[in-house]
Amino acid sequence: MTGSSEYPVPLTEKQVAARRHRSIAIALALGALVLLFYAATIVRMGGNVANRPLAVTGVGLLKGVLR
Repeated sequence: MTGSSEYPVPLTEKQVAARRHRSIAIALALGALVLLFYAATIVRMGGNVANRPLAVTGVGLLKGVLR
């Protein structure tokens, strides 16, 4: 381990600010990607999503049990 020490080197104020700005930029990019995927999903599903009948699975199986 040539040139490395056991203890981390303390960061300067400039380095801490750069790290914070980088973290904020990554968070904003991730949020934009989530919104893009959400919008693409809504567009691909189309406008008739709310007009479809709700399919409930297993109801036919329970009719005999509930009577």
